[in-house]
Amino acid sequence: MAGVGIDDIAIHFPKLYFDMKDFAEFRGADFGKLNKGLGLTAMAIPDAHEDTATMGANACARLINRNNLDPNKIGRIYLGTESALDGAKPTATYIMDMLEQRYDDTYGKDCFRNCDVVDLTFACIGAVDAMHNTLDWVARGGEEQDRIGIVVFADNAKYDLGSSGEYTQGAGGGAVLIRHNPRLLEIPDNWGVSTMPVHDFFKPRREVELKTVVENVLELAEEAGEPKKEGLVERILAILPKSSKKDNIMFESHTLKIHKDTPVFDGQFSNRCYSESVKTAFINFRQTAINSGRYDPENDEILTEQWNRIIVHLPYAFQGKRMFPDVFRHDRRHLPMWDEIVAEIGSEPFPEDYEDTPEGIEEFERANDKYRRLISKTEAFREFSERRIEKTQRASSLIGNQYTGSIFLALMSTMESDYLDGVDMEGKRVGLCGYGSGAKAKVFEGIVQPGWKEISSRFSLFDRLSTRTPLDKDVYERLHRGSQKESVVEPVDEFALVAVGGEGVLEGQRRYAYFAP
Repeated sequence: MAGVGIDDIAIHFPKLYFDMKDFAEFRGADFGKLNKGLGLTAMAIPDAHEDTATMGANACARLINRNNLDPNKIGRIYLGTESALDGAKPTATYIMDMLEQRYDDTYGKDCFRNCDVVDLTFACIGAVDAMHNTLDWVARGGEEQDRIGIVVFADNAKYDLGSSGEYTQGAGGGAVLIRHNPRLLEIPDNWGVSTMPVHDFFKPRREVELKTVVENVLELAEEAGEPKKEGLVERILAILPKSSKKDNIMFESHTLKIHKDTPVFDGQFSNRCYSESVKTAFINFRQTAINSGRYDPENDEILTEQWNRIIVHLPYAFQGKRMFPDVFRHDRRHLPMWDEIVAEIGSEPFPEDYEDTPEGIEEFERANDKYRRLISKTEAFREFSERRIEKTQRASSLIGNQYTGSIFLALMSTMESDYLDGVDMEGKRVGLCGYGSGAKAKVFEGIVQPGWKEISSRFSLFDRLSTRTPLDKDVYERLHRGSQKESVVEPVDEFALVAVGGEGVLEGQRRYAYFAP
């Protein structure tokens, strides 16, 4: 039976970036820590006309054009995102709207009418979920049906100004072509999964009391010189629920519902969830590989040595080499070389060595974090990381976090780097580890196909990154706050958001257009 997998990948990233040196100076941060410690060089920032849908649609168009795809033959477009534009209508439908605008004249009206679209959301792993689902759908159709699916990833990784996550921002969209006999990467049906319900990073529905809003506004007025008026808060609250609709706001309750694109998160806890989830998913993958006959632990080389490249979700460039020591440790405990590591850094901590109390658990987690860092500094792990992980970091360093797209950006980064370096990757296995807060990890593997050089040569990832426009701090903040209404770089040969709402359309209705070269 012919294999299924990734035939091609296209990526779109904003033409704007904020240099990490400028960011560090702006925020009074240590550039050395951000750059040498976390691998950050620049963050991609969406322009005023860009959103989740435009970035996804631009990547889809690049993929369709490059592969001469007939939209009538595309069976599904599944979007992984945690930056959805609507609480009910899938963002994938906005992408389809733009694609139809561009391709109807060539391929016929409603050329995407029989294409299935949907959004999948599980923080940063949503696009991996979409790909897993689409791989199954393509495989189920058999080689004779030649089903074609596109997996889209699109996100704006945005954090509150001045927050501890601001330096990890980034944005972009991509499209992954899934079909039989892939030219880039075959993905066997062997997956490891780890899911646990935790609150390490999330975007809650927020509410604020109207009284709090009014009090804050009046306090600002007083600071600006307005005289204080006793009882004014109560008088305003008394009339608000009775007020008429104005500017599409109805004060019909005593709270305001607030949507924010920025998350609530605990960075240290999230790192622990990431490390534990990927390790547990790896253990599950190893067992499924044994059960399927893919892997014989008695005779085969350990799995992480079989993987020439290890591609993981990168919220920042160095996350992979900082978090993977747990898997490295688990895969080598039974080998003679582990005795050398123990002799170098000491024995590892185990949960049973600590009291079964909240304080004891926290003490163990701190000790385990410290031991993971010690492993990462050993010569054995550094050599392992340099050979298998380093190339995946290069593009992430220049773009930042892409949320659902980070693992695919890392894949493109290593494949293009290997192509440029003249490395022969045909037939080699790569390991992939997706992660989404909340939390879930999936571990799977790919086999590099004979056509990988042709596909990787067309990415032009690093050449395109070198042509972007830098931002100063003032424009950066205006874009972040949404007060920058005009495009910094006018859209050319791309889709753009042109209006939200307006006369003759429903409230909040989004409209897009294609701007030809």
